[in-house]
Amino acid sequence: MDLCVCETIAREQQKITVGIEKRKFGKKYTIVKGFKNEVNVEEIFRKLKSKFACGGTAKSGQIELQGDHKSRMKAVLVELGFPEETIEIQH
Repeated sequence: MDLCVCETIAREQQKITVGIEKRKFGKKYTIVKGFKNEVNVEEIFRKLKSKFACGGTAKSGQIELQGDHKSRMKAVLVELGFPEETIEIQH
């Protein structure tokens, strides 16, 4: 199924938001959400986790990564095939 462009089209229709959440003991988590069902969140999660060399989890259509990766997240998501104009970084 290499010819299937379904996931590529699905990635173009996403509205992804990236934010920071403070948790116990002042630890920061980068939260990436807005993924629809057509996109393989687990696969994206594994790639992000290895790219940023951190732990985290993927659940209910959102990705949580340990640490503050907000500044580099947009470039990495574009590299993974998401259009730049659909990615919103929250301040």
